[in-house]
Amino acid sequence: MSGGTETGRGTEASGGPVTVRVPAKVNVQLAVGAARPDGFHDLANVFLAVSLFDEVTATPAAALTITCEGPDADKVPLDRTNLAARAAELLAARHGISPDVHLHIAKDIPVAGGMAGGSADGAGALLACDALWGLGSSREELLEICAELGSDVPFSLVGGAALGTGRGEKLTELPVGGTFHWVFAVADGGLSTPTVFREFDRLAEGVEIPEPTASPVLLDALRTGDTTALAGALANDLQAPALSLRPSLAATLAAGTEAGALAALVSGSGPTTAFLVKDAEAAETVAAALIASGTCRTARPATSPAPGASVL
Repeated sequence: MSGGTETGRGTEASGGPVTVRVPAKVNVQLAVGAARPDGFHDLANVFLAVSLFDEVTATPAAALTITCEGPDADKVPLDRTNLAARAAELLAARHGISPDVHLHIAKDIPVAGGMAGGSADGAGALLACDALWGLGSSREELLEICAELGSDVPFSLVGGAALGTGRGEKLTELPVGGTFHWVFAVADGGLSTPTVFREFDRLAEGVEIPEPTASPVLLDALRTGDTTALAGALANDLQAPALSLRPSLAATLAAGTEAGALAALVSGSGPTTAFLVKDAEAAETVAAALIASGTCRTARPATSPAPGASVL
């Protein structure tokens, strides 16, 4: 298992800065149940961390501030709606201290792309602040705060592979028996996760939705490292609503498949699309073909599993 989290540097406060690297994710299975009374949906969400990373650096400051650099940094909120800011505030409140920190986010995970970039930044900020402030929080404490921040944040802390149930925040770590190769095609613009879920509900009107469960075939493919079996088992219940909202994604999926990808799907709520390929050479071929197709802004090879949030 390639997960694991380095939870701080003892209980001595660091002079700073502290930098944490945190991975993107792909949902190799996203089974969505009917809407619950609280508006959330029960999920069977098989997360796989991939080797695209953001870095979050925490430095002592007079007040909580956020800066950001990297692709689409101008689309990242720099106020208290940013999950990194909320992570610092929740951690500080739990320990009765003031969240006086400057958080700098170096983005490499697509923004609003269905790869949990915002969630990754929340987990990264949490771990960085915990180390900076010398709090020495346990993994369980950090995961509790992650669950408060959002459904995908706990996995960003853990990395590797995991099954998320409930609304995705209850994690069971999964064994992975090999390295999987991917290409991620980044679309222009983003898709709002709540909007995609609302479209799921609209498309599901009058349809009986089964309880979401993880596919035994998919879990076995992960465990054995069988790329071909995993390709046959990939599934995302949010793909249809994402395609309904962004029909142009169908052309991207087709371009990657025609270039030799073993399987193609929308990553999470989109609009990033994910292509499982045989090996690193195939990844380069598919990425080049996707870029040449003009159906996406860029295409990025990556591997999985990747480690969770780690202090550098």
